[in-house]
Amino acid sequence: MSDILSLTTLFNRYRTCVIIPTYNNADTLPAVIAAVSEYTRNIIVVNDGSTDDTASLLSSIPYIDVIGYGGNKGKGMALRKGFKRAVESGYLYAITIDSDGQHFARDLERFIGRLTEVKDTIIIGARNMDHSSVPGKSSFGNRFSNFWFKVETGIKVPDTQSGYRLYPVDAMKGMRFFTRRYEFEVEVLVSAAWKGIPVESVPVSVYYAPKEKRVSHFRPFKDFLRISLLNSLLVLIAFLYIKPRNFLRLLFKRKSWEAFFREQVLNINEPHYIKAFSVALGVCMGIMPVWGFQLITAVFLSIIFKLNKALVIIAANISIPPMIPLVIFFSYKAGAIWMENGGDQLALSGSLSFESVKNNFRQYLYGGITLALVSGIVSGLLTWALLAFFKKKTSTAV
Repeated sequence: MSDILSLTTLFNRYRTCVIIPTYNNADTLPAVIAAVSEYTRNIIVVNDGSTDDTASLLSSIPYIDVIGYGGNKGKGMALRKGFKRAVESGYLYAITIDSDGQHFARDLERFIGRLTEVKDTIIIGARNMDHSSVPGKSSFGNRFSNFWFKVETGIKVPDTQSGYRLYPVDAMKGMRFFTRRYEFEVEVLVSAAWKGIPVESVPVSVYYAPKEKRVSHFRPFKDFLRISLLNSLLVLIAFLYIKPRNFLRLLFKRKSWEAFFREQVLNINEPHYIKAFSVALGVCMGIMPVWGFQLITAVFLSIIFKLNKALVIIAANISIPPMIPLVIFFSYKAGAIWMENGGDQLALSGSLSFESVKNNFRQYLYGGITLALVSGIVSGLLTWALLAFFKKKTSTAV
């Protein structure tokens, strides 16, 4: 009993509530509320348009805060409304627990225990997905979601689909969300991670009722499709905006450019082939005839292939304004080998520009691709050779 009283005190001290979204779970909801109330009376129940006896059942429990509305709007919308009420009520944190009985209230202690050690962090209750009671489709969906979450954020967590979570609702104020069904639980994790809110996990127990007794409102085709479409959009945003933004922030937050150069560019723990490949990619994309998209494409590919982004960006600047006439000239010359009769001739002069080649763009296009690939390969090999030489020289000196 003393442990429960201590936990109740911690719920109040850390201004934490429990949000229970529910839709047509009148058979299991009373037991869930009763179990949670043993640890805290800070309970918000969101009745997401239930058509069973949920409304009358909730009206008979005086100590809970009930949000109700007509029409089922989806779990995501229920959570959003619960977050809003929690903030309005002065709570800083909210733990969400499903109303179907698959989560155990005793695991609330794990969330509060971790909350005493970390602040303003999303804490996911990670289930043991290898347990025999876990449905196969849930295990597959979880692995699918975990993979894309890591691609979008770089964060590895074991159970991104668990609905048992602690949210720092006060730190999340001002965040805008667009989804309203099951895909919301993906969106909120990714959006929070992009905002800089840490994401962690604690182990929790889980109970799946026998198939014949299990009540699930997850629609396998529709909801999985919505989640897949959301992940596709999030991946695009991550690679075209979030990851380049984070890298640029890293550049400007460095206390010392010398430290940045030593840690990011030189990086003695990084294999030589990574550095060589990074230089090769940067030079190749800097010359590639995709003007306006060279740098963003280079950064995107460097993230995909996990290269040295600093080296890629530095090498891509081979196409800075003073070098552009040379890049155009040699691209045009390289394109001549693909043209009949050797193509058109172009003089290297001060008037050399894009206008000079617009009348025979195909030659420039072919030549630009050729020059980019050859220059990238040569620069990559040269970088690798120099790195190997200096390493050997350093070893000999020692």
